[in-house]
Amino acid sequence: MANILIIDDEKSIRKTLTEILSYEGYKVEEAADGLEGFKMFQAKQYDAVLCDIKMPKMDGLEFLEKAREINQDVPIIMVSGHGNIDTAVDAVKKGAYDYISKPPDLNRLLITLRNAMDKTKLVTETKTLRRKVNKVPEMIGDSAPILKIRETIEKVAPTDARVLITGENGVGKELVARWLHERSNRASGPMVEVNCAAIPSELIESELFGHEKGSFTSAVKQRIGKFEQASGGTLFLDEIGDMSLSAQAKVLRALQEGKITRVGGDKEISVDVRVVAATNKDLLKEVEEKNFRLDLYHRLSVILIHVASLNDRRDDVPLLVDNFLDAVCSEYGIARKGIDKEAMKALQNHNWSGNIRELRNVVERLVILSGKTITTEDVEDFVVPVRERKKAGS
Repeated sequence: MANILIIDDEKSIRKTLTEILSYEGYKVEEAADGLEGFKMFQAKQYDAVLCDIKMPKMDGLEFLEKAREINQDVPIIMVSGHGNIDTAVDAVKKGAYDYISKPPDLNRLLITLRNAMDKTKLVTETKTLRRKVNKVPEMIGDSAPILKIRETIEKVAPTDARVLITGENGVGKELVARWLHERSNRASGPMVEVNCAAIPSELIESELFGHEKGSFTSAVKQRIGKFEQASGGTLFLDEIGDMSLSAQAKVLRALQEGKITRVGGDKEISVDVRVVAATNKDLLKEVEEKNFRLDLYHRLSVILIHVASLNDRRDDVPLLVDNFLDAVCSEYGIARKGIDKEAMKALQNHNWSGNIRELRNVVERLVILSGKTITTEDVEDFVVPVRERKKAGS
């Protein structure tokens, strides 16, 4: 059931509109002036607003401007008996969906209201579809570390140079790899991902190079490995620091010769892949501890891209929060929620141990649990761990 807000200082008009809209199946709430209506609009989600222009405390055009700042998706229909064509044009320029003169033609009012909500629904569905169709999310941020990464990608992507991406968990290493692929000459080919940390060491070779039927107990049929699947495109080896030494030796050979051999096979298969690797470990330290091959490190690190932690680029937090608010609200099919300045500042000052992945989850939590506008209290209640709050209070 759609929820409509009527803002009008004439009680008789409010009563008439409420009766008609209630009869049509709408849920209706009333406000006697612009200021009261704005407070209600701030506190609650409405599907549409019918608003008078000449009102005490806050007129309709002022309400319109302030409401647009909070939420641009809710259609606001101006209804007034004091206006003229200039007023109507001014209202539409400021973001009103439509303008109806008093006394309103009820059929036109109902049609306008229905069309307004249909348009809102269509806009929401379009945003959702665009997000699904868009293969690679934008790299959000204007901080120096992000600008440097963008610049490096533009230079490196068109080449076949191997790239090693480093950074903490959750900083967006996979996104950098996707950007490298999408802007490369291999973009029309596949991008195949392998999470080296998620595959048991005894299976990683079969995953990467494939196997022949009968090569081991569970090999009931031939399997094509990731190197072959990625031929003509990009192979993304995520968390390569967790790869076994035996698999590292075979990967090194594949990079040197451009050939692989399936497990249990003896035939050499040529592969044309660009390898992009990523890790959250210090690979040179892993080399010292004999957990990683130095020759493989040098093969992989023709180009090094380090992705800074979110704590090292806090200026990007507001842009990321705005982006996640758009995405999450679109996913849930709800109007975009606002966030006040103090709440945003609190998010900027938070210790993001989980980086962008954690921030995205936090925004989703705030969207679900907060009111129409996310406040500092919401951040304190739903973001800051209890142990930290207790520590701060002690």
